[in-house]
Amino acid sequence: DSLTFTAQLLPLPCRTVAAEVRKQIAGQYGGSPQLLKNLNVGVPLTEAVEPVDFEEYLITHPPIIESGPLRDLIDFPPDDIEVVYTPRECRTVGQAVDNDAHVRDCVRSYTEDWAIVNRKYHKLGTGFNPNTLDRQKERQKGLPKQVFEADEMPDVSTYQDDQDDLKRRSMSIDDTPRGSWACSIFDLKNSVPDAVLPHLLDRAPNEEIDRHNEEHRKSHRHRELFALHPALDEEEPIERHCVPDVPKEHFGQRLLVKCLSLKFEIEIEPIFACLALYDVKEKRKISENFFFDLNSEQTKGMLRPHIQTAAISTLARSAIFSITYPSQDVFLVIQLEKVLQQGDIGECAEPYMVFKESDAAKNKEKLDKLRSQSEQFCTRLGRYRMPFAWTAIHLMNIVNSAGSLERDTDIGGRRSLERTTSGDESCSLTSFRPATLTVTNFFKQEGDRLSDEDLYKFLADMRRPSSVLRRLRPITAQLKIDISPAPENPHYCLTPDLQQVKPYPDSRVRPTREILEFPPRDVYVPNTTYRNLLYVNPHSLNFANRQGSARNITVKVQFMNGEDPNNAMPVIFGKSSCGDYTREAYTAVVYHTRSPDFHDEVKMKLPASLTDHHHVLFTFYHVSCQQKQNTPLETPVGYTWIPMLQNGRLRTGSFCLPVSLEKPPQSYSVLSPDVPLPGMKWVDNHRGVFNVEVTSVSTVHTQDQYLDKFFALVHALDEHMFPVRIGDVRIMENNLEAELKSSIAALNSSQLEPIVRFLHLLLDKLVVLVVRPPVIAGQIVNLGQASFEVMASIVNRLHKYLDTSQDMHGRNSLLSSYIYYVFRLPNMDPNFPSPGAASVLIHYATMARSAQRPASLNLNRSRSLSNSNPDISGTPTSPDDEVRSIIGSKLFHEELALQWVVSSGSVREGALQQAWFFFELMVKSIIHHLYFTDRLESPRKNRFPERFMDDITALVSTIAGDIVSRFQKDLELVERLNTSLAFFLNDLLSVMDRGFVFSLIKTYWKQVSTKLYMLQNPTLESLRLDLLRIVCSHEHYVTLNLPCSLLTPPASPSPSVSSATSQSSGFSTHAQDQKIANMFELSVPFREQHYLAGLVLSELSVILDPEAEGMFGLHKKVVSVVHNLLSSHDSDPRYADPEVKARVAMLYLPLIGIVMETLPQLHDFTESHNQWGRPGGAQGAAGGAGGDESGEDGNSMISQTVAMAIAGTSAPISRPSSFLLNPQASRQHGTFSAESSRSLLICLLWVLKNADECVLQKWFSDLSVSQLNRLLDMLYLCVSCFEYKGKKAFERMNSLTFKKSKDMKVKLEEAILGSIGARQEMVRRSRGHAFGSQENLRWRKDMTHWRQNSERMDKTRAELEHEALIDGNLATEANLIILDTLEIIVQTVSVTESKESILGGVLKVLLHSMACNQSALYLQHCFATQRALVSKFPELLFEEETEQCADLCLRLLRNCSSSIGTIRAHASASLYLLMRQNFEIGNNFARVKMQVTMSLSSLVGTSQNFNEEFLRRSLKTILTYGEEDLELRETTFPDQVQDLVFNLHMILSDTVKMKEHQEDPEMLIDLMYRIAKGYQTSPDLRLTWLQNMAGKHSERTNHAEAAQCLVHSAALVAEYLSMLEDRKYLPVGCVTFQNISSNVLEESAVSDDVVSPDEEGICSGKYFTEAGLVGLLDQAASSFSMAGMYEAVNEVYKVLIPIHEASRDAKKLATIHGKLQEAFGKIVHQDGKRMFGTYFRVGLYGSKFGDLDEQEFVYKEPAITKLAEISHRLEGFYGERYGEDQVEVIKDSNPVDKCKQDPNKAYVQITYVEPYFDTYEMKDRITYFDKNYNLRRFVYCTPFTLDGRAHGDLHDQFKRKTILTTSHAFPYIKTRINIIHKEEIISMPIEVAIEDMQKKTGELAFATHQDPSDAKMLQMVLQGSVGTTVNQGPLEVAQVFLSEIPSDPKLYRHHNKLRLCFKDFTKRCEDALRKNKSLIGPDQKEYQRELERNYHRLKEALQPLICRKIPQLYKPVLQVNSHSRMSLRKLEL
Repeated sequence: DSLTFTAQLLPLPCRTVAAEVRKQIAGQYGGSPQLLKNLNVGVPLTEAVEPVDFEEYLITHPPIIESGPLRDLIDFPPDDIEVVYTPRECRTVGQAVDNDAHVRDCVRSYTEDWAIVNRKYHKLGTGFNPNTLDRQKERQKGLPKQVFEADEMPDVSTYQDDQDDLKRRSMSIDDTPRGSWACSIFDLKNSVPDAVLPHLLDRAPNEEIDRHNEEHRKSHRHRELFALHPALDEEEPIERHCVPDVPKEHFGQRLLVKCLSLKFEIEIEPIFACLALYDVKEKRKISENFFFDLNSEQTKGMLRPHIQTAAISTLARSAIFSITYPSQDVFLVIQLEKVLQQGDIGECAEPYMVFKESDAAKNKEKLDKLRSQSEQFCTRLGRYRMPFAWTAIHLMNIVNSAGSLERDTDIGGRRSLERTTSGDESCSLTSFRPATLTVTNFFKQEGDRLSDEDLYKFLADMRRPSSVLRRLRPITAQLKIDISPAPENPHYCLTPDLQQVKPYPDSRVRPTREILEFPPRDVYVPNTTYRNLLYVNPHSLNFANRQGSARNITVKVQFMNGEDPNNAMPVIFGKSSCGDYTREAYTAVVYHTRSPDFHDEVKMKLPASLTDHHHVLFTFYHVSCQQKQNTPLETPVGYTWIPMLQNGRLRTGSFCLPVSLEKPPQSYSVLSPDVPLPGMKWVDNHRGVFNVEVTSVSTVHTQDQYLDKFFALVHALDEHMFPVRIGDVRIMENNLEAELKSSIAALNSSQLEPIVRFLHLLLDKLVVLVVRPPVIAGQIVNLGQASFEVMASIVNRLHKYLDTSQDMHGRNSLLSSYIYYVFRLPNMDPNFPSPGAASVLIHYATMARSAQRPASLNLNRSRSLSNSNPDISGTPTSPDDEVRSIIGSKLFHEELALQWVVSSGSVREGALQQAWFFFELMVKSIIHHLYFTDRLESPRKNRFPERFMDDITALVSTIAGDIVSRFQKDLELVERLNTSLAFFLNDLLSVMDRGFVFSLIKTYWKQVSTKLYMLQNPTLESLRLDLLRIVCSHEHYVTLNLPCSLLTPPASPSPSVSSATSQSSGFSTHAQDQKIANMFELSVPFREQHYLAGLVLSELSVILDPEAEGMFGLHKKVVSVVHNLLSSHDSDPRYADPEVKARVAMLYLPLIGIVMETLPQLHDFTESHNQWGRPGGAQGAAGGAGGDESGEDGNSMISQTVAMAIAGTSAPISRPSSFLLNPQASRQHGTFSAESSRSLLICLLWVLKNADECVLQKWFSDLSVSQLNRLLDMLYLCVSCFEYKGKKAFERMNSLTFKKSKDMKVKLEEAILGSIGARQEMVRRSRGHAFGSQENLRWRKDMTHWRQNSERMDKTRAELEHEALIDGNLATEANLIILDTLEIIVQTVSVTESKESILGGVLKVLLHSMACNQSALYLQHCFATQRALVSKFPELLFEEETEQCADLCLRLLRNCSSSIGTIRAHASASLYLLMRQNFEIGNNFARVKMQVTMSLSSLVGTSQNFNEEFLRRSLKTILTYGEEDLELRETTFPDQVQDLVFNLHMILSDTVKMKEHQEDPEMLIDLMYRIAKGYQTSPDLRLTWLQNMAGKHSERTNHAEAAQCLVHSAALVAEYLSMLEDRKYLPVGCVTFQNISSNVLEESAVSDDVVSPDEEGICSGKYFTEAGLVGLLDQAASSFSMAGMYEAVNEVYKVLIPIHEASRDAKKLATIHGKLQEAFGKIVHQDGKRMFGTYFRVGLYGSKFGDLDEQEFVYKEPAITKLAEISHRLEGFYGERYGEDQVEVIKDSNPVDKCKQDPNKAYVQITYVEPYFDTYEMKDRITYFDKNYNLRRFVYCTPFTLDGRAHGDLHDQFKRKTILTTSHAFPYIKTRINIIHKEEIISMPIEVAIEDMQKKTGELAFATHQDPSDAKMLQMVLQGSVGTTVNQGPLEVAQVFLSEIPSDPKLYRHHNKLRLCFKDFTKRCEDALRKNKSLIGPDQKEYQRELERNYHRLKEALQPLICRKIPQLYKPVLQVNSHSRMSLRKLEL
């Protein structure tokens, strides 16, 4: 065949190409309409075409338009990019600055302005699409509320009253014969019609009508479609690049601690406190000290001589602590000190522990003495302190219990410990309730346990429940503190450097101190403020080996800048109530200790520039506490010191220093005390005896040797200071280059933390080295490579170790904020000669590129090249400067690109890992460069040198190569690389030649395509999509696509002006046609000129292509790319103008074709159409609204499709015919998810809405019939897709309640309609679900767009209202767009020949849209269009599309009964015109009459709260039209209309009755049954009502009854089919169905008045066909199967199989046999576990029941219904109806005596009955099914005694059996059936006994032989048989009946039978005991013995009774035996 032949001819490189060729050939030979694959596609879609040269194109095509919105589409706006310098915010009021080259650099780096590049329109790119953000809510404000019938509830109160009123009326069914409703015509004539539409009957030309309709339709439309569409739930969109955070100072979680009061039992002296945080686990102090005191002024006065005036900063009582790593191990430690006094701590603390405040008066003398002692000590020793007491607070306890208000420390601690996993989660300090703590116990300090080590032990111990500390005697005191989360911007705060933090309104207010944190682990945040602090912590001193007296030792600490005592600098921070700074600090004294521990912390402010003379000096003193003669207060006992600089670097760390006994000699400070100075005396032979730790918190000193060296060298270069001293090395100028390079390389060795802290400065310096290569000894040294390498490695280190601070693109936030805020081109900077001048220049860049810049600025810029030394502003002073100004400097981006391209090995790898960093640096550098050289306005062609462009090309090409070659190995890297490249290309589009950037994209594309040829890999395709999506997120994406260029046919290469102008002049030439086609296809011209749009749509087309292998997973992704673009255009203010939007839409015209191609794979929304608890279409609205009233499953009626089917019309089920071109083929590829399909369709609608109508029309006229049909199918699908769900649905989704009846209903519909075709079977099977389980799944699938709700279910009322409002507007707008498109199609095809098939399709879509939930607004336009359509093409409906006519009638009627006036008005107008047009064609409108009548029947039956009042109005309106219609007054038309209306009215009245019984399911079904009976002569309508009943039953899960209805329907159809045609394989009529149910015969059509089936309009429904019959039977089988009646399934299939065999339908047969196998399998499997119905006799007595009085029924209830349940149900139901006190349930089952009853009450008698069978029946009824199917007789037993009681002694106990016979067999088409016959049988006491014994024996036998054995059950039965205590047990029975031979010979046989029963019984007991013995365990041995003993007792007692035979029975042996057998059988009855 030609196909394979061609394929052989072409040597195909690979699969994809083969597929392309196949398609092209298939396209030629027909097959599915290949819209996109026409053979003129020159370049396959999988490859990129050559892009247009963008800049060239703009030059050669000057815009025709001068200005206006269209003009703006042509090129980027002039102010697209701006460079802004914004001053950075400073936290503090002032900033401390000192001078020194490095410090100056640091300070500059902390204070200079941010240099920000701003893309002004960036926010308009798709990354910031408002439809994906919450801004959508705002854009939805002011939407009109659409009115939907589904939401309109009838006014509840009035409705309810009517209902009650109806209930009170009589309940008779038959009070009026059918047909005597004539009186009701009177009602009709008196009712009020709706408003009549004006001019409806005027004759107007069709064009006029169309124009009028269009005007109406187009006014007040919602402009933005996507604002109504719920945003796709994507994660953060990949193209969003958020602005990084501004670099700022690091704070952890901040905690505000306020110290309120401190009170001791006695107040005799000042007490000083300090607070700090400690982390026990890390054993670290994690904050500096906060010193405070709460002494009264009077107490402070005791220290007057020693205190200078207190600075306000030292009076703080509240502090803010910062905790970066909160954990369970953090304690707040409070330490108290007091003034030094004589005696150790214990003695001094004693009074505080002994005295109580309450005894103050008693101890007055002692206290006075203590106070005066204190005064003495204060006066003398006021400058020294001693340790006093401490306590600690477990911080997390406070925080955790502050939340839960339970304050028990330990429990809190334990609880919270369990709660944390890594220790950090639950420790949030940001949101606990503020707590006020009162600490009552302090522990006294112990002199030998003052070290930090001891403190950590104490703290760890505190957490144990049996803490050692608890045993100590505490110091009682009251310390009150408040702990709360720190507020956002607290007022009056001081930083740790005493800077004031804004806001600081008043300097006199007591401040809050910010306390510096010492984080236990590294914190990686770049420095942003100047801070330079030093902390000195003396730890311990060992003077044990020092001669002489030195016991009360204090250490004086000073910071010196020389050796003279006066050189002590005032840099030590004061503690509390003293000056800000002091020159010395003393440690606390431990009394009489030679080797004290210290816990003091001395904090100093370091000078900015340190010299070799700066040092810390420690002087040790002995303090004499007692005042003795001629002993000085303090005696120096030692000296030591620490020089601050060592080799030029700050010295910090832990030191163990030797102590000198005498003052150190001259110039000691430059040496370390470790150096043995000549002639000095040292303590303990120069051993280290003093431990001290020095730490620094500095943003100037890096404290890292490598960084120090690098900065030092760079400064040396800047300052030209040679030789340089670094450490102990002097570097001469000649080896500076080598040193510099090695110091750059060595940066890799430095610690990460200092690198991060000095990141900004370091990167700035590296950039400077690249841009301005240093001149060393007259040579230029190129450091580009070295800098590039070290940058790459630093960036990678940050990425690797700080992976928590990355955004979704893997960009480290520290680096991205460096680029965004800090990075700038060094030589482009506005030059700041001095701080003073800075203020003038700072605005230099903010004047965004105005043309007239102040001259001074330009001047400045030319000079700034010599930036090397800020003091020499422009005049070169040194030879090196000369060289540099001649050579100039390099451009950073060019150097960067070059270094990157030439890099290799690990450097290249490093750069690739973090490509984004270099790309973004490059882009910012480019923009700065263009900005500073004023080229941002210049043409793009010549902005950059050729070599730079080449480097970029090479870079992009190699990176694309990396992506393609490595995506399988290291996907994570490749994903990052791919997005980085994408953002880079996106950025370049803003600054470079755009054609060049397109070619870069093509380079990438090509590489990916080549790889995809070899390997179809979705991952790679997905990467390409990401890139495309990011590139297309450019804010000028539309402009980049040249939307204003007109495509030219490939023939003429250059677009000519003439073709541009001729467009308006109609479509003339062939070239024109080609042009239209090009616009709608992905032709080469289209893809070249609309380059990016072409790529997007090609991707869409390729990925959605069913042939594409493995791409299924990308559907959602590629659809969301398009969705995102369109929704972004939609909301873009630049494209608001409709003309502009049409241009934008032109870029997407091929989308229409693409969606048409994928139609078969889209999610089938029509399938799920009626799925969730809402009937679709026709009665959709009513059902939806009725949901509340009709209870749980009220509103799931049969859907409109079924109703239509019932009414004998076709239903738009599955897809229209053209859809199923080849159902097998089209469905074998996966279907799309509902979400992707919905997104794709909304995009399609957007294009249809915004595209130019003329263009669309022109294109439609070129399409073939099958393509137009495909287009219509697509619109049909759109209607279902955007159907309004209804407020109820939103609420239901909110509460997620599902209805059971749904899946039954769906199945019923599908089978009735015979639509379970191969396609659905396949879909269903591929979904892999049995039918029942599918529903929830499918529900979920449909609802995916509302996923937002499923996550947080309970929405507020308002939110639900809002959602429904949006959904309503979306549904309305979507349907109006569809309507617009249908109108265009109608206009297009009305001139062509092929219009019939197309118009049929148009009608189908219209009808489908009417069937869905629609707003009143849409419906009136829809009806207008429908009227226009019918008036233009009347023969369409009445001759060709007759099924559609039926459809239309149903839809119109449905809307005639709408509760909304406008809908009714339009629907009745349409209906009237329909009749009128039908009449005009043939002088009668029989067809419409018949259809309307049937439609109404089905409507009435299926719609639950169908309101006849509204329909009556519409009927009246139609009558009114008839009366006013002058033209047809003389014809028979008005009379015919009147007849029809009256007939409809009669049907309506039946409905009223049904309404009465809304609540009473049995009654309702009876009524429907009666109506159906009334239609015995009209098969179509009877069928309708049988279907209605089936629907009702399946709703109430009466599957068996539903199945019976279907069987009856099938039988009815079979009867008529056999009358029409005699086919062997068809059933012969009802008879064939007898095996299924004996009731079927009532369907036989033998009565005389049956119409013959060939009359017009009779049996014309689609059921009276073979397919209809098959559908009904299929459905019946599946209902039986759901009812568990598998045997009946078999019977149904027996009828079906011959039909399928006759048509040789193997597939159906296979399915059927599969189902049969399943059915029989279930019979086997469920053996013994099956349950069908439970039956009750219900008698109704009392006049209240009307004609049901004294009626008795058998009710069938679900299996295992208890008597109590049905009794409760009926009592409740009738109680509600007649009043609870009026209803009584009769508790017994005795005959009811009318005389004894209260005539005003209603009595209900309920008795449980069981099926009853004669013995002869039992041989046929073997299985459980047999015994429960086709039941007509039931039995119940009543015990009685002759004296009237129910129960008596054994010998008086009689029993009455009542046998009932019903009029039909169960199961029937209803669940209650009348009882037509009753008989009674009475058993004597001995017979009762026999029955009992037989029952007991049976139970024993069953329990013994049960398999598997059940010991419990066996023991129960045994216990009841042999247990001694059993009252009326076997023994008693035997004694009563067997002890004597009866006197009456009639009882001999009974006596004998009972005796034999007992014999059998004892044998069974024995078996059972034996069995039990084998089952029990050792623990039950005793129980077994007991049972056996009882058994033997019983046996002995029975023995004589059993053995006594009645001699008379044993004489004539033979005869008697046979006789007795017979009589026994009789008795058993």
